Amino acid sequence: MKEKKIQLYSLATPNGQKASIALEEMQIPYDAHRIDIREGDQFTDAYVKINPNSKIPAIVDPNGPDGEPLTIMESGAILIYLAEKSGQFLSQDPRIKSETLQWLFFQVGHVGPMFGQFGHFFVFAKDTCEHPYPIERYTKETKRLLTVLDRRLEGRDCLVGEAYSIADIATVPWVNCLVNFYKASDVLGIESFKNVERWRALCNDRPAVKVGAVVCPV
Repeated sequence: MKEKKIQLYSLATPNGQKASIALEEMQIPYDAHRIDIREGDQFTDAYVKINPNSKIPAIVDPNGPDGEPLTIMESGAILIYLAEKSGQFLSQDPRIKSETLQWLFFQVGHVGPMFGQFGHFFVFAKDTCEHPYPIERYTKETKRLLTVLDRRLEGRDCLVGEAYSIADIATVPWVNCLVNFYKASDVLGIESFKNVERWRALCNDRPAVKVGAVVCPV
């Protein structure tokens, strides 16, 4: 009997791209369902059953570890699950695995929230928040995080060890967002983060990243 595909519920935001890029990289069959968060799709009763927090992405694996369907919310948890399911992009070497998870959680806990707040005030709240503090605060923090990434990528093609991993998959969509969606290259001085830009180009040149980035288009 043919196995059913993973069901992806997403939108091509940075967090959504993390899941679709991972599925493409791992060559896991899936069906994509577009959840338009601007139209409130995430608050429907049907979607809240899948993700009680009403965020994207989420997946449903009809063939969970026990053979029963498994629903997963939170992009970081999705990446770990898919990596373990496929046996790809998460080393089994204890030290490298630990480092990979550290950099994954660095993205989840710092890069995503801070870059997102920067984008909110830089792009969406310009006409409603005249106080300079939010822009100054999140610009400074975004630059600080880019500096952390740049130092980490000195002499490296990927964030951990010598192999592309779920840490790279998680992080590159957010750096791309600063450039492509927020249009903040000049404000942040993106070109000065040469290691980040070199790494970003390498990641973006991967066929699976090109495909996964446009699944469930915004």
